[in-house]
Amino acid sequence: MNKKFIYKELLNILEEESIKVDEPMKKHISFKVGGPADFLVKPNTEEELSKVIKFANDQNIPYLIVGNGSNILVKDGGIRGIVIKLADNFNKFEIEGNIIKAQCGALLSILGRNAMKSSLTGIEFAAGIPGTLGGALAMNAGAYGGEMKDVVKSVRLMDSDGNIFELSNEEMEFAYRRSILSRSNYIVLSAVMELKLGNQDDIKAEMADYAERRTTKQPLNFPSAGSTFKRPEGHFAGKLIDDCGLRGLTLRGAQVSDKHCGFVVNSGGANAKDILDLIYIVKSTVNAKFGIMLEEEVKILGED
Repeated sequence: MNKKFIYKELLNILEEESIKVDEPMKKHISFKVGGPADFLVKPNTEEELSKVIKFANDQNIPYLIVGNGSNILVKDGGIRGIVIKLADNFNKFEIEGNIIKAQCGALLSILGRNAMKSSLTGIEFAAGIPGTLGGALAMNAGAYGGEMKDVVKSVRLMDSDGNIFELSNEEMEFAYRRSILSRSNYIVLSAVMELKLGNQDDIKAEMADYAERRTTKQPLNFPSAGSTFKRPEGHFAGKLIDDCGLRGLTLRGAQVSDKHCGFVVNSGGANAKDILDLIYIVKSTVNAKFGIMLEEEVKILGED
């Protein structure tokens, strides 16, 4: 990979301040670990995004789309190719009546608060999820009985050739922690969500209740990627882990949270290998005791 050539070509598409070389991914993911990306770019427009993708495809350079990195773990060897970060520049939204139109980088917490201010109900569950709309749609994020599929009307997408198109809720194929985006290279550009008019005080109270539950039950004081494991059918990952006696288990700088066993956290100074090794110990222990192989909810990326 000729980095000088790539950098020069990227300068023909993006402003210089939008391009980072050998950028530590630990600056961009909530786990606060991860080696460098060869290039990290922040396009400002859909046209710039399309041009970066076309350049990468033409030159056979791998690329990766990220939001604000709240559900990924980057390995210590980093990421080859181009990381395209959309959270900072694709975060506009507008509310018209009971409809929210938002770009992929808009934070769920901000969307939730603004929906409440407009007395709109239906997205309270998402207000405490520390991610962007794009990431939430990709994995059909949910909490407290609500999921993105419950509120999404349509999603605007870009394919790997830079073509833009729209899919309906049904065409997004939403399921538990997955969607059509789980098995495609489509990039979320924006979405339309349809909510219902409600009582602002009731909505505010419900959001406060969810926030209190998160604060008391989740280890929000440590870097993590939220729930580390998907919920196995008929079980709860946290309870299985706790029943194996793994609560608080520490491996170097990584720890099974003693507050919620479903979270593996960076308790201080961890690298990605520490976290991955602890995840392996948790999975193998639960499988040995219960015959259930836990599946990661966090997305693992990069090289060792």
